[in-house]
Amino acid sequence: MTKVDARDLRTNETDDRGRIYLGTEYANKRVTVAVVEVESAGPDEDELAAAYREASESADHLAEEWKGASDEAWSGLDE
Repeated sequence: MTKVDARDLRTNETDDRGRIYLGTEYANKRVTVAVVEVESAGPDEDELAAAYREASESADHLAEEWKGASDEAWSGLDE
């Protein structure tokens, strides 16, 4: 049985399907890997909540600016 050094697995990246390339030395061999920890590549819930809050505040600010510009444009048409 060939042993795989755990450091080899920690330093490699996986592809978009979660597969990891072990190298040609493991070709045609059965390899069993235990997943010890999975880290998310995306933002956590707190980061998402903060981003949504910021986007909402920004949208409110833009809506207020648009209202002012729109009112000014409409009043300019009356002149």
